[in-house]
Amino acid sequence: MIPPLPQLRIGQIGIDFPVVQAALSGYSDWPMRMVARRLGAPYTVCEVMLDQFILSVSKGNKVKRYLKTSDDEHPCGAQMMGSRPEEFSAAALKLVAAGFDVIDVNFGCPVKKVLGRYRGGYLLSAPEQALEIVARTRDAVPAEIPVTVKMRRGMDDSAESRDNFFAIFDGAFALGAAAITVHGRTVRQRYEGRSSWEFLRDVKRHAGARTVLGSGDLFRAQDCLDLIAQTGVDGVMVARGAIGNPWIFAQVRALAAGQPLPPPPSVHQQREIIAEHFRLAEGLYGPQRCRGLMCKFGIKYARLHPHAQQVRDAFVAARNPGDWWNVLATWYAEDLPGRDGGPLAGESWA
Repeated sequence: MIPPLPQLRIGQIGIDFPVVQAALSGYSDWPMRMVARRLGAPYTVCEVMLDQFILSVSKGNKVKRYLKTSDDEHPCGAQMMGSRPEEFSAAALKLVAAGFDVIDVNFGCPVKKVLGRYRGGYLLSAPEQALEIVARTRDAVPAEIPVTVKMRRGMDDSAESRDNFFAIFDGAFALGAAAITVHGRTVRQRYEGRSSWEFLRDVKRHAGARTVLGSGDLFRAQDCLDLIAQTGVDGVMVARGAIGNPWIFAQVRALAAGQPLPPPPSVHQQREIIAEHFRLAEGLYGPQRCRGLMCKFGIKYARLHPHAQQVRDAFVAARNPGDWWNVLATWYAEDLPGRDGGPLAGESWA
């Protein structure tokens, strides 16, 4: 008997299932979010955007592409990253005006160029600056709009880093943060090594009734339930495990309801979702730009195909929308059973 999952609330927003899609830099645009919603994600977060970029975009295609929301994807969150508190607050207001329901502040990105510009994960080493960003953002946006924070467990595993983590964690809640997502790796780890679910358990015990979501090493449906059970977090953010496998949300819902794990999507089920994803992206970006952007998704979708390596190569070789549809016509014509979506030879989960 599977124990009932916790009720997830982010501020005033009730979310009907505690397994949600994380912000994914370069991936979680509007088409990806819409596909995830169709397959059971109750809440999604857009790819992280720089505060300066948000403020500089005023009209035209960039607004359409990056700030797009739609009536059928609420609630949805927008994630921001930057280093200047005053720009954070102004950018947050612009995201609220664009229709996002939650403003999420990124203190977790481990990319080298981000750290070098004093953004993302760097702010875990600067508690005062980080908390000023949270304070200004919370003060700027309407009271009904939740402000949340994304963190890693610290810059590294030093005592100083742990102290900084909890100073920001407790300080953000004191300033009005509605929820905090914690990734179980350090910034120095990037995406290597194991995510520390033990740390997430300690954080949730420390947090008490405050809302904490966990992240890290959630690649299969059972992982999501295991993380909640082992740590007591209020919900989980699925990140890399959702790229090319939006079915993970339907699968974890089935497991949580006490049903058997659904089989991997068949080839025809994959074809339907890939085609929808491409059409949504083509409508948003245009035919030529869409092809390049969808290549990275095709590589991930291919992992579920029984002839994964050949399909991956075919998506990489596609040079225009016609080529893309030819891949579907050639490789997705016969309705074969899908595979479990694990990495191919020489690949990692990244």
